Amino acid sequence: MADADRLHELLGLPAVDFQREADGSSRPAAHAAAWRVSVDPYDPGEGDADWEAEFGAFLEAVEPSGVQALILGQWGESYEETSAYPIGLVVAAAGRLTSLKAVFVGDLVAEEAENSWIEQSDVTALLTAFPGLTCLGVRGGTDLVFPPVRHEALRELTIESGGLPAEALRGVLDSELPALERLDLWLGVSAYGGDVVVPDLAPLLAGTRFPRLRHLGLRNSELQNEIAAAIGSAPVVAQLRTLDLSNGTLGDEGAAALLAGQPLTHLTSLDLHHHFLTEPMEHRISQALEPHGVSVDLSGRCEPWGDRGIEGRYTAVAE
Repeated sequence: MADADRLHELLGLPAVDFQREADGSSRPAAHAAAWRVSVDPYDPGEGDADWEAEFGAFLEAVEPSGVQALILGQWGESYEETSAYPIGLVVAAAGRLTSLKAVFVGDLVAEEAENSWIEQSDVTALLTAFPGLTCLGVRGGTDLVFPPVRHEALRELTIESGGLPAEALRGVLDSELPALERLDLWLGVSAYGGDVVVPDLAPLLAGTRFPRLRHLGLRNSELQNEIAAAIGSAPVVAQLRTLDLSNGTLGDEGAAALLAGQPLTHLTSLDLHHHFLTEPMEHRISQALEPHGVSVDLSGRCEPWGDRGIEGRYTAVAE
């Protein structure tokens, strides 16, 4: 999946748009696709663009007991209607969606709604309703609520945000998720509600919250240098196999702190794409890690806006 692009797959299954007018014989089997249900409120051909009706048609046309992956696309005027609307309908259908393993909430692209215009809600309602869920993804941080929850099966959690509320982060880190293997957080910028500061990450970086964690993404942050420095001494790194610090404002100072910290040669990959490193620093990182078999993504070198230097650095996704 490209950054903030429409999902192409979920749970290893290809994303397929549900179309109620399609011939049933042309649809894949219920278990063979990640089904995207969405409406276009700006298309006069779709009438009232009722997501409830669309989802109801989906449940009738595709055997719900076979559905493993569900993608909630545009559900209406997304900057007016919160995700509580589609989430509530999915939760109400839990007795029919008995094989559901993965849900992604808010698969909208910029033409439909900027990331920070997507109105979220309490997404843990899905975890409560589906104890067998192994993958939960969310796009958008506005009004995102994530109270502490215990869930035995969740292995992957992704929150793609232009501004992640610190309270939501605290809820994630206070949750009991013993099976969690992949955590990917887009922290965003303060101008769009991202009030997380590095000390808020302390329970995660200590390595005691999620003992099975193997992938950590702390991405899309205006604090990327401070995060890189904290990673340099974070106990959690020893248990990781992959580390993603991409999409943020990382510069030479943060990369130098990362290299000066604990060894990263046990990783299989380090993703730093969309960065503000100089070419000599890129070379230093490559020389330090690639001979040890670490795949390093240094693509997407950026230049600061105007002549503002460090102040002109920007994240990949903000608004």
